[in-house]
Amino acid sequence: MVEDIAARVSANPKYHRLVGTRGVYSVLMTLCVMVVYYGYILLIAFDKEWLAGKLAGGMTTSIGIPLGVGVIVATIILTNIYVRRANTEFDRLNAEIISEANRK
Repeated sequence: MVEDIAARVSANPKYHRLVGTRGVYSVLMTLCVMVVYYGYILLIAFDKEWLAGKLAGGMTTSIGIPLGVGVIVATIILTNIYVRRANTEFDRLNAEIISEANRK
């Protein structure tokens, strides 16, 4: 019975579309987060003087502080984008695949 359902799921074109779309989207979002994070780390490694510069004359806050906060905010936003798509498109496709596999 379980093998039969698994065979129906793997034969469903929607399953292959879900796996492909979700895989590409996951890699794309991961690359976006890595560019933001590692870009900041590389900036720290290769241009400390610029990051240590003050935001404006007389201020004590360096340029690196808001950029660091920006990395955190960008990560939260990208995570939110992924979760929204996963909870709508991917979950809908998953429910359709399960429904079709159980009907036959």
